[in-house]
Amino acid sequence: MGVRKKNMADQLKEARKQRAFAKLTNCPTSPRKMRLVADQVRGVEVEKALQILKFSPKEASRNLEKLLMSAIANWQAKNEDATIEDAGLYVKTICVDSAGMLKRLRPAPQGRAHRIRKRSNHVTLELGSKNLSN
Repeated sequence: MGVRKKNMADQLKEARKQRAFAKLTNCPTSPRKMRLVADQVRGVEVEKALQILKFSPKEASRNLEKLLMSAIANWQAKNEDATIEDAGLYVKTICVDSAGMLKRLRPAPQGRAHRIRKRSNHVTLELGSKNLSN
């Protein structure tokens, strides 16, 4: 292996070490409702984001709070020597995509039926650090 390749591999390893993310798949909440909560914490420091999610009355905030705690735990597993306060962690990206729908039929008047679409979503959350190099 050449010197340049080795340096590139080391840089990629360092970049991967700083990247901490968590995924939530098939969450039974509509993507529109989840995006309302996700927009509140995008770009916010981790401690403040946890407080926002903890005191939000929406049901989607409970799932996002668990997801954020999981991403923090993933970051700590990769960076055992660093502390969260020194790293200046913040929510770098949070992406809410729609997942599969459960399609149901509800009886309607005069022998008809209305289709009910029970939506679900996928959430991907990535943390970034302001003090350490990204």
